[in-house]
Amino acid sequence: MTVTKTTVLVLDSAEPELLARFYAELLGATTGPAPGDGELLLVTGRTGVVVGIRRDPGHVPPSWPLPEGSQQAHLCILVEERSLDEAEREAVALGARPVAAEDDGSLSGSRTVLRRYADPAGHAFALAAVRGTPGAGSSAG
Repeated sequence: MTVTKTTVLVLDSAEPELLARFYAELLGATTGPAPGDGELLLVTGRTGVVVGIRRDPGHVPPSWPLPEGSQQAHLCILVEERSLDEAEREAVALGARPVAAEDDGSLSGSRTVLRRYADPAGHAFALAAVRGTPGAGSSAG
């Protein structure tokens, strides 16, 4: 029998309340303290996705992407392909900083299918176009 577990990707931030609010608004999620841990905020999405934000007064934003093209750890937020431009506008309005965009030619009329950003604390995330509804059997890389 396997012990019940869950995973949480935790991001460090000097201002965790602000970063938790950024992800909660971006993902249409809620945020609140982790049970028994006053230094960890949890962002919980409608599909059960959880991101943790931990207070780190000495947080230094990561360098991303690296010049060598290494992918690095990042959040990949899946977006219905027809909503990619709107999702980008939402992210930028909330404080995301565009880093790069890639075009593989698979979406006609779209400039890109993968758009990379830094969140307000400098962590990497991407908006990736998917066909159909995100979370309905989709996978990300």
